[in-house]
Amino acid sequence: MKSLFLLAMLMALAITLSAATSFEIEEAKSVIGGTRRFLSQSQRRVALTLTCDKNPKICLVKGSAGPDCCSNKCVNFSTDRLNCGRCGKKCSFGKICCKGKCVNPNTNEKHCGKCGNKCNAKGSCVFGMCSYA
Repeated sequence: MKSLFLLAMLMALAITLSAATSFEIEEAKSVIGGTRRFLSQSQRRVALTLTCDKNPKICLVKGSAGPDCCSNKCVNFSTDRLNCGRCGKKCSFGKICCKGKCVNPNTNEKHCGKCGNKCNAKGSCVFGMCSYA
C-alpha cells in the first residue's frame, strides 16, 4: 500500500514538473539558490526566440538541422524528403532526396540504395543493390 502511495506521489510530481514553463523552472532555480530577493524580482526575463525567417544565419550554426530556411525551420534542401531542392517540395513514397532531387534508391544507378552509391558501368541497380542478379 505504501509503494502504491509513493508511486502516485511520484507521478503527480512528474506531471507537475512537466507542466512547468521554462520561466517557472528558471525562477524556481533562482529562488532555491537564493540569488534573487523577493522584492527585486520585478524584472522578468523575456525568452528570446531566434527563427531563421528573421535571422537566416542561425541555420549555419553547428548542430543545426541544415543550412537552409523553410517555414521558420532550418532544413537541408540536399537531403530533406519534405523539402527536396526547394521549400515544400516533397518526395513521393519510396523516393529519397539526393543532391536536391527525388530519386528511387531501388533503381537509380547513381544513388543505388543510398545517396551517392554509384553502380559501375556494367552493373545495374536492382532492389537498391548494384549487380543484384
